[in-house]
Amino acid sequence: MKMVADTGDGISAEHLPHAFARVHRLDVARDRGHGGARIGLAIAKVLIEAPRGHITVTSDGPGTGSTFTITLPLRPDQP
Repeated sequence: MKMVADTGDGISAEHLPHAFARVHRLDVARDRGHGGARIGLAIAKVLIEAPRGHITVTSDGPGTGSTFTITLPLRPDQP
């Protein structure tokens, strides 16, 4: 298991269930200055789940950043 934390915009509680959705926009007004399509989390989910992994996200809300927890199935002899 690996955890990655960022200091980005954070995600409100109402949007956490949709954080990995392919088409859900968390905050259209906020996206205007970022220039991205906000599909990175959807892509990360697909890549992590391909080998039967799992990814979750927690956040205390806007302005607090987010913490992502990634679990991948590894053989006992793999680090």
